[in-house]
Amino acid sequence: MHMNQFAVQVLTTNVPSGNLGVFFLGQAGFMLKTPSGKLFAIDPYLSNCCERYFGFKRLMPRIVEPSELKLDALVISHGHYDHFDPDSVPVMLSGTKTALIAAKDVQAECERLGLNGDITYLACGETAEHGELRVTGVPCDHGELAPDALGLLIEVEGKTIYYMGDTAYRPDYLENPALKNVDLLLLPINGAFGNLNEEQAAKVIDALAPKLAVPCHYWNFAEHGGNPGVFKDQMEKIAPTRSYLLMRQGEGILI
Repeated sequence: MHMNQFAVQVLTTNVPSGNLGVFFLGQAGFMLKTPSGKLFAIDPYLSNCCERYFGFKRLMPRIVEPSELKLDALVISHGHYDHFDPDSVPVMLSGTKTALIAAKDVQAECERLGLNGDITYLACGETAEHGELRVTGVPCDHGELAPDALGLLIEVEGKTIYYMGDTAYRPDYLENPALKNVDLLLLPINGAFGNLNEEQAAKVIDALAPKLAVPCHYWNFAEHGGNPGVFKDQMEKIAPTRSYLLMRQGEGILI
């Protein structure tokens, strides 16, 4: 079987020493690649399970098969199926070396799926390490239905990434000094289901002053909302000096 173009791109991308490769999978999914070739994924949604369960049709293509990328670790912020994909997670964990680091609200789902192996469940304030990867759970507000959802502070190769997960606008959470001036801030802009909207995301970016911000959680489901054009306008209005990038699905960058 031939590997698809994106899988080949990830596997053949050379990441120089001192850098980290970051690839956008679409929805709220990202992949990280280290100079030594280690691969980590954050909240990859690689199936159509949300349509089957909830009627939410995927509008952006499935960019890669879950079996095509042999991950060193899979990192999950919470149990909603557009972040914890029950069709894909078992496939990604079927390799012998793939660790799962996940918010504790996915534990019941993992047990339902019969998953075992190298699994660490994180609560807010806890840190898990896997080789050179360090993941700390930080507060997020995804409402009463997901009280154990996490933001993730990810440290690897001397770089710090703040993956906000699904969260409402909580200025009080942004006062944590560990979240300021990170190398990369990944945050939703969709506004639906209690998430940050485009204007709120721009306010967060202005407050946290990351070296680079990349918005996500738009265009994959009509029901979720999110408009990168509106986000762009809000950035010009609210945070004109901050650095951000609209990543194309499948695009890779070095930080």
